[in-house]
Amino acid sequence: MKIKPLPPLNSLVAFEAAARHLSFTQAALELSVTQGAISRQIRHLEEYLGRSLFVRDKRQLTLTQTGAEYYDSVQQSLLLISSATGTILQWQGNQQLTVVTSNAMASLWLLPRLPEFQDQHPDVDVRILATDSLQGLRNSEFDVALFYCRTPPAGLAATPLFNERVFPVCSPAFLARHSNTESGEGGAEDILGTTQLWLDSAEDWLNWNQWFISTGLAPKEPRRRLNLNNYPMLVQAALNGQGVALGWEQLVAGYLQSGLLVRPVAMELNTTARFYMLEPEEPMRRKPGVEQFRHWLLQRVNESETEQTS
Repeated sequence: MKIKPLPPLNSLVAFEAAARHLSFTQAALELSVTQGAISRQIRHLEEYLGRSLFVRDKRQLTLTQTGAEYYDSVQQSLLLISSATGTILQWQGNQQLTVVTSNAMASLWLLPRLPEFQDQHPDVDVRILATDSLQGLRNSEFDVALFYCRTPPAGLAATPLFNERVFPVCSPAFLARHSNTESGEGGAEDILGTTQLWLDSAEDWLNWNQWFISTGLAPKEPRRRLNLNNYPMLVQAALNGQGVALGWEQLVAGYLQSGLLVRPVAMELNTTARFYMLEPEEPMRRKPGVEQFRHWLLQRVNESETEQTS
C-alpha cells in the first residue's frame, strides 16, 4: 500500500522546530541552516497544504489553529521515527551483540552460562531473540544464531557446536511411582508406555515414534500423552513429574547432574542433527563484541563436552 499524501519531509522537520520554538531564528540555529531556509521550507509546506500554519507579525510568531493541530501530529510522528532510528543505531555499535536462538537453547543452555561471558566482557551488551523456527532466520538481523538442525540453512556460515544424544528422562518421583521392577531392562522400559511428553514441532526434533524406531525398540503406545509446542515447557513438565520426555543431552545435563531428572532406561540415540553456530557469510562489518562472543562460545562448548566425557 502506497503511503500518501506525504508532504515534503524536510519541510516537516523545519516546521516542527519552528513550531516548538515559535521562532524561525531558533529553528535555524538548531538545524544549522539560515533563517531564510527555514522560512522557505515553511512556505513550501503551507503551499502544499493550502493552509497557513503560522500567524506572522513583527513582535511574535504564533500557530494558527490548523498549525497547532498539525504540529501535535507531526511531532509525535517524528519522535516515533527518531526512537526507531535510535534503537537501530544503538545495536549497530561495536560492542553490541544480537543472538538469535531457539527457546530451548536460550533458556536451557545459553542463559545459565551467559553470566560468565558478561563477567569476562562487561562492555558487551547482549540481546537475545528467541524463535523456534529457522524459516524466519533470514529475515532477522543478527550477529550470531544458535540452532539445532540436520542441514544448516544455505547462505549462512555454519560452525558445528556439538552432536546430541537423545534419551528418555523423568523426575525421580515419577520413576518411583511407575517402576514395576528393580532389575531387568524389559521391565524398566515399561515406564516408557506410561505418560509420554510429546513436542509438537515442525523442525528437526525427534518425536517418540522416531526415537523408538531409530533405537530398534518396538514403539510403545502410551496410556496417555501430553503435547507441548515448546521444549522448555516440556522439560518443566518432566520436572513436575507429569511424564517421560525425550532429553537432549546438552540441554538437560544440568538437571541430570543435580538429580532433578533421571534416566529411567539406558537406551540412547546419537542424532544425525547437531547444534550449529550460524553467522551471516558476509557481515557488513565484524564487531569486536561478536569475535569475543564467538571465542567464548567455542571455548565453553569444548569445556562442556570435556565435562560430560570425563
